[in-house]
Amino acid sequence: MTKKYDVVIIGAGSVGVPAAYAMSREGLKVAVIDKLPSVGQGQNKKAIGGIRATHTNQSKILLCQDSIDIVSDWEKRYGTDVEWFQGGYAFVAYTEEHEQLMKDNLVIQKKAGLNIDWIDKDKMMDLVPGINQDGLRGGTYSPEDGNSSPLKTVHAIEKQSKIQGAEYFFKESVINIQQDDGKVSKVITTKNEYETDCVINAAGAFAREVGKMVRLDLPVFPDSHESGITEPVKKFIDPLVVDLRPGEGTNNFYFYQNQEGKFILCLTPEPLIPGNNEKETSVFLPQAAQRLIHLIPRTKHLKMRRTWRGLYPMTPDGSPIVGHVDALDGYINAVGMCGQGFMLGPGLGELLSRMVLGRTTAQDEQTLKELSLNRDFGKVEQLK
Repeated sequence: MTKKYDVVIIGAGSVGVPAAYAMSREGLKVAVIDKLPSVGQGQNKKAIGGIRATHTNQSKILLCQDSIDIVSDWEKRYGTDVEWFQGGYAFVAYTEEHEQLMKDNLVIQKKAGLNIDWIDKDKMMDLVPGINQDGLRGGTYSPEDGNSSPLKTVHAIEKQSKIQGAEYFFKESVINIQQDDGKVSKVITTKNEYETDCVINAAGAFAREVGKMVRLDLPVFPDSHESGITEPVKKFIDPLVVDLRPGEGTNNFYFYQNQEGKFILCLTPEPLIPGNNEKETSVFLPQAAQRLIHLIPRTKHLKMRRTWRGLYPMTPDGSPIVGHVDALDGYINAVGMCGQGFMLGPGLGELLSRMVLGRTTAQDEQTLKELSLNRDFGKVEQLK
């Protein structure tokens, strides 16, 4: 049986679900298709929950500012707790190189209107009690950034989108995107056919495979990252803390303490681990524990409760690929989130809705130019 929709979104995750929410709110008939059993079962549930606007790419700054506005206001607007906590982000500096990098970035960030400043060693010690003082130079702090529960957030947004009329189809794999005379006309899955004039590729780590269905070779290449969570202790740290220093087998380290008092840890492996392998390893736990204990020595007796591994759909420059493509009417990319889909998703959903409705602003057009598939991928973001 063929179904007809204004928009078909491929992927019910951190990007696809907010897009369905934004579009259904405007009265569009939206279908969301996912091969998994429910929303957020791909990389969304592997996310640690941070949402920051403190990037150095103007487009990402704007999208994440919108995300913060949406998520921070969600409980007030709809009565659903998504565990939003506005503890800010603290990037700590232990080297002259990182201090200079952060101060250079401040110029860009402040110009974009971000509430962010350099704080000295003493203020950083107040902000992050128990932080290792040896070599600490200070860092940047952005109090309006925060974190929320990825699963609670995506389920809350799904619920509201369904109230507004969005429909979800699970355990269906897309096998073809049909085109007629250079226009998208139908999405074919293992179960159904969906007539539509607009398809959004929000397939996360599998976006490249979807792109091939319309003869696009998208430069989206997943790599593996692991995370972990500790037992709870009395909360004493509010911001999400980022340490840019490399370590043995690691390129950086970041963590936060959630409202239950549990520490959620993540790092970037060095070298990177390309591919779709999502099986956790025996390597991550000693690496993460060593990094946390070195940075916050008082955590040395904490017990780890669980580790997991997810995928970062990376692009060559660390920024997403968003927008229409030449010579194919009705197809839109919303791919290559580079591990930041959860923080970009709500803001990106609003942009995608304006695109479909033909209501993009001048600023939207600048954002789409920066995130175009046809851009120069050689300009890598500093804090990607």
